[in-house]
Amino acid sequence: MRAKRKQRLIFVVVLLVGFSVAVALSLYAMRQNIMLFHTPSQVISGEVPENRLFRVGGIVVSGSVIKAEDGLTTEFGLTDLNHSITVRHTGLLPDLFREGQGIVAQGSLNEGGIFVAQEVLAKHDENYMPPEVAASLNKQGTFRPNQPQG
Repeated sequence: MRAKRKQRLIFVVVLLVGFSVAVALSLYAMRQNIMLFHTPSQVISGEVPENRLFRVGGIVVSGSVIKAEDGLTTEFGLTDLNHSITVRHTGLLPDLFREGQGIVAQGSLNEGGIFVAQEVLAKHDENYMPPEVAASLNKQGTFRPNQPQG
């Protein structure tokens, strides 16, 4: 092999190794920031990460919304029609938040098993269901996409 060809080959190999290392490092860094989605059934069965933020989605249980005296803290039940969990949120809820509607909440579990939400995202129209919630309900056979939820 000639010297010039050998130099090119070494350059290409070093370039590929460098690129592979850069991709591996960026994927590792992004893995730490991924926000996973879980259903209430997965939360109850213990499939959720401890001491990490994650998203939980489902339908707000009718008659479960309790507002605290401070006017900002709200507790409500969230269900995937199989299991329910209690969600506590301090702050303003979206205008579209109401019982019987699909939501996604972002937060973490506290020691008492209550999901403490930092953010609550509500649906935007009559037939909307968060895709993750719809997929979970479809898997259980309880979701009817053409029927308004609630």
